[in-house]
Amino acid sequence: MPKKSNAGPGSEQKSSKMASPNAERYARPGVFGAPPAPRLVDDLADWKKANLGRLPAVKNDGQMSLAGIIGADGISEIEQLGELRFHALGDSGATHGDDAELVAEEMTTDFKPGAGGLNPAFLFHLGDIVYGPGKAAHYVDRFYEPYRHYPGKIIAIPGNHDGETTVAQDQPSLKDYLANFCADKAEVPPDASSSGIFRETMTQPGAYWLLDAPFLRIVGLYSNRIENPGFLEGKTDDGAPDTSQIAWLGKTLKTLAGAQEKKALIIATHHPPYSAGNHSGSLHMSDTIDQCCQSAGVWPDAFLSGHSHSFQRYTRRINGRQIPYVVAGTGGMPPQKVPPATGQPTEGSNQTTYDASVQSYGYLFVTVSKIKLSIEFWELGEEHIKPFNTLTVDLATHAVT
Repeated sequence: MPKKSNAGPGSEQKSSKMASPNAERYARPGVFGAPPAPRLVDDLADWKKANLGRLPAVKNDGQMSLAGIIGADGISEIEQLGELRFHALGDSGATHGDDAELVAEEMTTDFKPGAGGLNPAFLFHLGDIVYGPGKAAHYVDRFYEPYRHYPGKIIAIPGNHDGETTVAQDQPSLKDYLANFCADKAEVPPDASSSGIFRETMTQPGAYWLLDAPFLRIVGLYSNRIENPGFLEGKTDDGAPDTSQIAWLGKTLKTLAGAQEKKALIIATHHPPYSAGNHSGSLHMSDTIDQCCQSAGVWPDAFLSGHSHSFQRYTRRINGRQIPYVVAGTGGMPPQKVPPATGQPTEGSNQTTYDASVQSYGYLFVTVSKIKLSIEFWELGEEHIKPFNTLTVDLATHAVT
């Protein structure tokens, strides 16, 4: 039976106002689920774009090779095996890195003496390497110490927390990420060596880059420092809009379109294009990438992200191909609740399904050959026997199984 209403004259207008609280009353629009007014949406987007961080210039046109990271012998082992293997995860650098160390120790069990190319070639960190203020002082306890036993080299894209500048010592944005991952030469940081850790800094060309490896190319992008959503745009030091990363991406994809040797392509951003977890997806960023892909006639075979502290897997159907979008912000931050995956279309999409999810720590194990690309998600746990989820991309048919 409908509940009896005691509302008097004018109650309809009053109820409507309560359902759509104004901007002065609450901290954010849509607080009770009612859609915010269009002007509020525009204002919020304008504020976010006005507070984007800088896009530091890249060296060597943003290009790097795996040979320059693991050496010619390492490349020879991979080529003789006929496949490339690597780890990937994001969101590790919180508190004292205790949980990140547990994940790192489990990844370390994938390395075996004498296994050569069967060992992972590197770890690809998907961003949020160090959280919180005073990043320079925390790189040892939140990055170097958790990975002190991990045998492989580590490459990375920055996340929003890597770019944040809540205190003066973290300015300019990305200063400490650049010092540790984009150094002019590889050397052990003094703070690390004084703790008995001898991992060298990386010499990546910048915060966004193209990695060329046997059987695979990875385009790593910086989705900037706003919590949600991600943007490929940035701001110059004098506050002007900066679209240099977008221009670089378009140029790089067009170069790949004309490359004589065809390889699998992975695109990665910290912010995920799709997310059902506690962090939202970034459709504006995804549209920007789509425009570059469409213009170049090049699409990724897989898309990797972090940011949302869970494992999520989506399959997107576009231009006659299936592209897996995988979220793995599972490297050490407390896992967030994530809705069960149903295999049904994501909200508002007629091309993407939500296929798998789990609230867990863990990591991705990626394998690429000339004919296929596979991605496994391994949960942190006592039984390191079977992955939680496995997908395979046929590089000839672009079908996902």
